[in-house]
Amino acid sequence: VAHWNLKGPQFPALHALFETIATSLAGHGDAVAERAVTLGARAFGTVRHVAKASRVADYPQETTRDLEHVKLLADRIDVYLDGIRAARAVAEKDGDTDTVDLLTGIATEFEKHGWFLRASLG
Repeated sequence: VAHWNLKGPQFPALHALFETIATSLAGHGDAVAERAVTLGARAFGTVRHVAKASRVADYPQETTRDLEHVKLLADRIDVYLDGIRAARAVAEKDGDTDTVDLLTGIATEFEKHGWFLRASLG
């Protein structure tokens, strides 16, 4: 989230929450990539590849209001969670309990992030 465009009365609290979510996302992205490579896959992490493969909608750059950002980010976390859950279902089917555990941890954390965001909306 482009927090430098964030304006509104909830800015200080939201700034910290957005930083927490961004840090969490980066850490989990690394963990998933490492797991994929461990299993023999290739992890493609260039910006172009990720943008092309992403199911997450483009972020409207003109957004400035604090609660608009909250709604946009919460919606994108829902899409992210759908992908995590779909990947976990594949790992469950394959009997890959380590990947299931990894993805369950990610889902649990991002369900909490989504809840915090939605709670901010009232």
